[in-house]
Amino acid sequence: MSNKKNIRFDFNNMMPDRVGEEHGLCLADLQKIGAKSKGYMEELLLERAEGKLPFFDLPYQDVSGILKFADGNKGRFENFVVVGIGGSALGNIALQNSLNSLLWNEMSQEDRGGFCRIYVPDNVDPEYFGGLLEHLDPRRTLFNIISKSGATAETSAQFLIIRKRLEESVGRSFKDHICVTTDKKGGLLRKIVDAEGYENFLVPDGVGGRFSVLSPVGLLSAAMAGIDIQGLLDGAAAMDARCKAVDIFKNPAMMNAALQYLFDVNKGKRISVMMPYSNALRDMADWYRQLWAESLGKRFALDGSEVFCGPTPVKALGTTDQHSQVQLYVEGPNDKVFTFLVAENFRKELPIPSVYKDIEGIDYLGGHTMNELMNAEQKATAFALASSRRPNCSVVFPEISPFTVGQFIYMYEVSTAFAGKLYGINPFDQPGVEEGKLATFALMGRKGYEEKAREMEEWGKSAKDRWVI
Repeated sequence: MSNKKNIRFDFNNMMPDRVGEEHGLCLADLQKIGAKSKGYMEELLLERAEGKLPFFDLPYQDVSGILKFADGNKGRFENFVVVGIGGSALGNIALQNSLNSLLWNEMSQEDRGGFCRIYVPDNVDPEYFGGLLEHLDPRRTLFNIISKSGATAETSAQFLIIRKRLEESVGRSFKDHICVTTDKKGGLLRKIVDAEGYENFLVPDGVGGRFSVLSPVGLLSAAMAGIDIQGLLDGAAAMDARCKAVDIFKNPAMMNAALQYLFDVNKGKRISVMMPYSNALRDMADWYRQLWAESLGKRFALDGSEVFCGPTPVKALGTTDQHSQVQLYVEGPNDKVFTFLVAENFRKELPIPSVYKDIEGIDYLGGHTMNELMNAEQKATAFALASSRRPNCSVVFPEISPFTVGQFIYMYEVSTAFAGKLYGINPFDQPGVEEGKLATFALMGRKGYEEKAREMEEWGKSAKDRWVI
């Protein structure tokens, strides 16, 4: 019997009876890829058993240390600042905004139950970051520096600024205002932690940033904000039980990956739009964009051949983007596949009053709720897309809770790993990011990158004024 709190993956609007044979996938398509997928899923499960894919086992970790730290600092600090970028930031933002009020940081400490405000300044824009530091009282702020290697330029720069400001404002106790999440043994940040004695948490071995939200990377800030992190892991464990199935018709992660893959490779739909119909879930789409893009956007296959693969993930928000993007989605190029995130039940109900009973074009809304309107608009958009032969699916949340959010995160992580098998690429590396990192090191004068600096200088000289208006 299925759990009533399980999220559901509904792909009716991807089938030919909804979007036509040219743009839909038929049962035979799914059965064919399902036969191949069984072997791929068995490979993943074997790799998991051999300890090669440790993100699979994060739902079963012991979080007592995180909970003890959060409880010990409750009321001591008003602000908790996550200092990280990419996978060290996006998951934190998504958890905070999905599971606490979107106005959490505007609430009083009493209304927050003594838990911290959460800030995630995931960019080195000096106006943004500098403005935040000027706004926060350093005596009431705890900074969490997150970097597995410690070599991330953005995070390192922020850390150096924070450390100096804390020294100037709180003196010798500055170390009490910093905690670090990093590698257990190696990396530049580990050296600093060992030398200076910061409270620290571990990035699990073999877990990359975009797969790390259910590790201390994401769970620490969640606990500091009063989120039920055990509930998150329980949800992930519930999804893990479903994702162990090797039958594609019983495994939502497999089915999602297979559908996205087939629409990309066989139907030319290379843009994957995720459109939450919930402001609470909007940042899950940002988290998904990194997970899908960085994992699947690859030049080389595992056999060394050039493939230049990977669908392009795009974020939209319902109902907001019905008034900015949906015109393109319905009548523009039919090169997209859509995933709606649907909340069946919201945590607040907002009635719409009947006021202008003599104006039918307004009064029809009276007696309904904003909840009904939101979900009616989602169904209407799905219908409009399907009627225009645009395939779309929905991940349905019976409620937005730690349990359902944990399921969603785990489902998409497994789906990404499985998609890597379908594309024949490594979904756990990101070689395309490295060239930009090396160039940044060179431009900022890091020792050992002099040759790259000279290359950058020559590249800069090749620019022509005629191409600047």
